[in-house]
Amino acid sequence: MAEAKASKKPRAKKKRAAAEPRGLAANKLAGAAPAAVERLGREIESDGGSVLGVYRDPLGSHWQVLAGLPIERVEPTPYQRDLSETHVERLTSAIEKLGRFLDPVIVHRTQDGKYWTPNGNHRLAAMRALGAKSIVALVVPEREVAHRILVLNTEKSHNLREKALEVARLADALAVMDGPLAEKDYAIEFEEPSFLTLGKCYQERGRFAGGAYHPVLKRVEKFLGSKLPTALVTRAERAAKMLALDDAVSEAVAKLKERGFESPYLKAFVVARINPIRFQRGAKAEFDETIDKMLASARKFDAGKIRADQVATAGGAAEE
Repeated sequence: MAEAKASKKPRAKKKRAAAEPRGLAANKLAGAAPAAVERLGREIESDGGSVLGVYRDPLGSHWQVLAGLPIERVEPTPYQRDLSETHVERLTSAIEKLGRFLDPVIVHRTQDGKYWTPNGNHRLAAMRALGAKSIVALVVPEREVAHRILVLNTEKSHNLREKALEVARLADALAVMDGPLAEKDYAIEFEEPSFLTLGKCYQERGRFAGGAYHPVLKRVEKFLGSKLPTALVTRAERAAKMLALDDAVSEAVAKLKERGFESPYLKAFVVARINPIRFQRGAKAEFDETIDKMLASARKFDAGKIRADQVATAGGAAEE
């Protein structure tokens, strides 16, 4: 009898090297602010707010203003995710019990004296629900930073639909601004190219099952080199192709259900069966070639060849 193979020892995690000291010392965060920041302070006061402090960020040395703002002047950015009423109720209750608002929202002042918050919509709604007259905010002078703050949004963890919609809305807003850059130049703001295509899908079909297709899209999508308005046309075309694929997959799922199969993972099962790069680890693939193959396979899907044990072992993203 062959000797049993010795079990492999788990790999020890490589320790991350200690970071070199950087940024500003605590006694260097205050000081005389530049003229542009002083002008921002005057604008805040003319808007009915008050400057509570001006300081430099300890890591990047950027100037920012801690301010009290009239709550009616603060609005969510038009491209972020929708409110979760459950989360707003939870925040409202917590703030009311504590009797304190300890987590300032981040805002950027617009030219018309409004303050857009890219990451504080739920806290803002909670304060409004409590009848607050004002809210404390970190006012960031640079407009482009307000876009990038979406990446750091930790107020409430995103699901895939929320994240993709947020990225798509941000892309739509950036595309109409003066001198939009190439899509690839917004890689930090958008995080992942698949979010742009998925976001367009969700804009067209709110209950699109993006979770079933996300693993494929992550492997075949890349940021485009064309200017953002042109790139968004391509994204809309790709979204249309994904919706056609979803229709074909839904028909295959219906055929499985007609045969008596019941599982929340039927769509993920079908997508996995028709995925041509499923077992090609590390292989490069193009969007159109891959999705065209999947669409053809979905339309030819034979539910009669599927066994119950195959569906029973399926997993992945449940239908949304």
